[in-house]
Amino acid sequence: MIEILASSLRVATPLIFAAMGGFLCERAGVATICLEGVLLTTAWTAASVTYFSHNPYFGTCAALVVGALTMSLHSFLTVRAKANSIVSGVAVNLLAMGITPLFTKLLFGSPTNTEAIPLNERMAPLALVYLSFLLPLFLHFIVYRTTPGLRLLAVGDGPHALETSGVSPARVRYWALGFGGAVVALGGVYMSIAHASQFTRDMAAGRGFIALSALIFGKWRPLPTFLTCLFFGFTDALQIHFQSSPLLGTTFPVQLLQLFPYLITLFVLVGFIGSAKPPLAISESP
Repeated sequence: MIEILASSLRVATPLIFAAMGGFLCERAGVATICLEGVLLTTAWTAASVTYFSHNPYFGTCAALVVGALTMSLHSFLTVRAKANSIVSGVAVNLLAMGITPLFTKLLFGSPTNTEAIPLNERMAPLALVYLSFLLPLFLHFIVYRTTPGLRLLAVGDGPHALETSGVSPARVRYWALGFGGAVVALGGVYMSIAHASQFTRDMAAGRGFIALSALIFGKWRPLPTFLTCLFFGFTDALQIHFQSSPLLGTTFPVQLLQLFPYLITLFVLVGFIGSAKPPLAISESP
């Protein structure tokens, strides 16, 4: 049981970072279906920069910048160009799914994975796990107890009221999405240079969408969202455990077990999405 709990924490860490970044973006009134794409671009950046620089901190800093830039592209399309946020998010995801294997092929000769990073050049996974546990508490304080946080809530629920007080809703959204992209990037860093030693094609494996469903189930609040990510991490850890340990004396097909966390996500969305109320002005043009 202790093994499963430890595995749950490891698996939940990228979900927590992605969900917390999505929390900042969606509380600012911009739907972020593009979390999957941000995870992919930042995981690739962290692995590639770390491999060439031999320094995981350089890789992490580069991933933070790329995460902010990727989400800033989404904010430009939705806030500045007035594009539909769902269409923009899908476009960012498709761009990430295509550009990461392209650059992997150009730099490493194979479109499927980057070169492996030596153990002594990888990021310490426990440091990121601890950070993922502190982050929801920090964001809860910032968003609900500080002036910038209250402006973030205001732009998500009533941007025109915020504008009458002399604050630009568009500027708040740019900052929120840029910072949110950097937070999501920590999930990509964890996947490629902490939990693993390289980037592999489509290694996000739907984690961005699971994080988004956790955000919805948590009703766009950091602490309930954090607990939901832990629950999803536990379901994923269970399927990993049962791949090697028969359940009730029966060995199930690996493919069926791998479906388990996604089925749980689907059931959660079907059961609770109707009662979840998003920020009032989400995707409304400022």
